[in-house]
Parts: sequence; structure tokens; C-alpha cells
Amino acid sequence: MAKSFVVFGMGRLGSTVARRLYDMHNDVLAIDTNPERVRSVSEGVTTAIQADVTDEDVLSDLGLNNFDCAIIAIGNSLESAIMATISCVEAKVPLIVAKAPTRRYGSILEKLGADRIIYPEVDMGERLAKELSKSGISGYFELSDDYGLVEYDVLDEWVGQSVSNLKFRQRYKVNVIAIRREGRMIVRNFSEEILRKGDLLIFFGSDRDLARIEEE
Repeated sequence: MAKSFVVFGMGRLGSTVARRLYDMHNDVLAIDTNPERVRSVSEGVTTAIQADVTDEDVLSDLGLNNFDCAIIAIGNSLESAIMATISCVEAKVPLIVAKAPTRRYGSILEKLGADRIIYPEVDMGERLAKELSKSGISGYFELSDDYGLVEYDVLDEWVGQSVSNLKFRQRYKVNVIAIRREGRMIVRNFSEEILRKGDLLIFFGSDRDLARIEEE
């Protein structure tokens, strides 16, 4: 049986959830203040509207009491997330799920009445930690939601070859930005440096492309 969902915030998480719920034949109302994000998701949901959820009049016009579930995927404005949460609680939405970038942020929304708090960055970190323990990756540093740096042990098949010869950019769409060797960093003119056993390569790229190195 189809259900009705309202999703606040059309960032990466919100837009993905909204589209997926719609694909599963549910009714989905998508809301964001950014008109470009609203347009990008409009064909993948039932209804998409541009609205400022800090405006009480806007929230009162949404008919929140008609929804089975609310997903509050607003990670960059605590005020907006608070207003959306309070409005959903007052409308007695049966299930309220909220995204939070930090534990403090999540604690506030939980105290206001959100039924479930999800921490995408924490969840990703936990999954990554499990993967790192089983791979040649010795370090990871997240630069943004989509890009990061990975420090990777030089594989046996790379030993004796140069960075340029291994063609990481062509094969994986990632860049080598340094070699760590015996505690020192080689950051200049390393493209023809012959790799040794025990060296570490530091890659920069999107999370998706960095994952391809491990997959292969």
C-alpha cells in the first residue's frame, strides 16, 4: 500500500530518498529553498515546491497532518530543521526521521520530537573503518561530501614502477599528490620516482573513484 512522505531538503541525501520513495510508488512531496534543486528533482517525485520552512505560514499550508512520514534532510540550517521538526510534531506526523551532521544537532532534534536521527557522516565513517581494516588503505581524510584523500600501501605489483607508468589518472580518475617514504613526504617531481616496498601513495579524488582502486 502506497504511503505519503514529505521530504525537507533536496541535498544528496534528501533527493536520493525522495526519488527512491517515489520509484517505490509512494506519494512524495519534496521541499527546498533552492529553486535549482527543486527543478532537478521535480520529475522524480509527486510534487516539488520551493519554500522557506522558517516561515510559519508556509508550513501551515503544507497539510503536514496528511503525511505518514516526514524526512528532514536539512543539514546546513539548524533553524530550518528545528522549524520543520516542530511543525511535523504539532501535525502529529506518525514517523519523523531527521538527518543530523553532529551529535549535538541530532540531540536537539530528538528532544523536539524526531523519532529517529540519522548521522550520514558517522555511518559512512563506520563503514569506511570496516573496509580499511580489510584493505591496503592506511588512512582516509574526507575533504567534502564527495571528495577525499586516501593513503594507500604500495602493492607488490606497483613496486619497481613509476607513478607515471602506472597511469592512475587514466585508470581510476584519481590523482597521486604525494609519496610517503620512511616517514618523509615526496611532494615534488615524483611522477618518475620508482616505487619501493613500504612506500605509501596519497591519492586525491571522488569517493566513488577512490573506491574503484580497492575494488580492482
